[in-house]
Order: sequence, then structure tokens, then C-alpha cells
Amino acid sequence: MSKVGAFIPARYAATRFPAKLMQNLGDKTVIRHTYDNTKATGLFDEVYVVTDSEIIFNEIVNNGGKAIMSKRSHESGSDRIAEAIVDLDIDIVVNVQGDEPFVKKDPLQKVIDVFTDSSVQVSSLMQILTNPQLIEDPNYVKVAVDKNRNALFFSRSVIPYPRATDIAINYYEHIGVYAFKKQALLNFTNWPMSPLEAAEKIECLRYLENGVAIRMVVTEYMGVEIDTPEDLIKAAKLL
Repeated sequence: MSKVGAFIPARYAATRFPAKLMQNLGDKTVIRHTYDNTKATGLFDEVYVVTDSEIIFNEIVNNGGKAIMSKRSHESGSDRIAEAIVDLDIDIVVNVQGDEPFVKKDPLQKVIDVFTDSSVQVSSLMQILTNPQLIEDPNYVKVAVDKNRNALFFSRSVIPYPRATDIAINYYEHIGVYAFKKQALLNFTNWPMSPLEAAEKIECLRYLENGVAIRMVVTEYMGVEIDTPEDLIKAAKLL
């Protein structure tokens, strides 16, 4: 039986919205909603927040949760998690973004279930985008997939580009929830940042550039990701 752990990378100093994870959303901080909702799914043998911040560490531990302090600074959430899992007894690692306070069981179940196919090393989520403004918004990362739902490319640009306007095509937004076999994640951190990853600022491109397929899973609406103060207002309404 595979041992499955959820790891929530949590930086305090977010570029666009500093200290966003410590903002109050109803009666709890954003990071505690994410942690508590991840744990409440019942899917995981272990749930940890992995952070560079004593403030976030204390917020979780003082409220009965588990947290790990990063020893080094990291470029990406995946790097942060990889450092934390080196000595942990875990087979499948699920990366839940700290700014996704409305974590639900069904999407997380789906990214774990694809590992019944032994060829899968990495999986991730996507949802259909229909709003033309969001399709063109570089803050929304798009993904194009093959017929087996393996990712072909991730981009902040519009992909595919609708040169032919008479063809019905789905646009997918990449949702930053990943699951990895432990070794696949450790391999990721040993590879240098790849050129496409550096250009697009999308970390999962490193897998594609190193020949590792990412199996994509379609999910329903995931709720609000907290990237800006406006998102926090939207989330409060949703709550």
C-alpha cells in the first residue's frame, strides 16, 4: 500500500501580495484553511506545511498542525518540498498550494488515483476556461494536452492559438496541485532550472524539458486562489 503525504509549501513574502497566507479569512488565516481542509479530506497519511517563515510555522504548530522549517531558500514550492521529504517514509507526494483555502477531496483523489497506472511519475490538475479575458490573462497558466491527457506544454500565452476560428477547442487552466512519486520529485530538484521554465516562470516545464510526462486530470471549479487583495475579498464572499 503506497504511503501518501500532502505537503503545503508556504512562503511569507509573496511577490504580488506579501503575507497573503497570514490574512484572515473568516475566523482563520488562509494557510490554516488550506491545512485544515487538506487534512479533512482523509486522503493522506501525513499533512505538513513546509515554510521558510517562523510566523507561518508557529501559526500551524500552535493550532495543532504539523510543519517543517526549510533549511535553505528555494526557487519553487517543489524544491521546498523535496528538501523536506528526503528522509521521510513516503511514496506519493501531493503538493497543495498554500493559497488554495478551498481544498476539496475530489480533485485531490483524482491526482492520486492516476498512479494506479505504473507509468505515471507526475500528475496535476486542470480546469476548463471559457472566459476569453482569462484565457488571455498571463496570470492564468494554460496547458495543452495530448489524447492520453499528458501535458504537451504549459504557457502564460494563449495555447492553442485559434488561427482557425471554426474549430471548437477546449482551453484548460493549469491548477497548481501536483502529485509525484517521491523519486521523480527528488530528480526534479537535481536538474538545473530549464530555459522554458525560466522564461515562462512555470516550474513544471522542467519535467517536460527533461522528458518526464505529466498526466493531467480535469477537475471542476476549485474555488479562489489567493494571489491579490481582490482575491481575498472574493474568497470571503465564497466562504
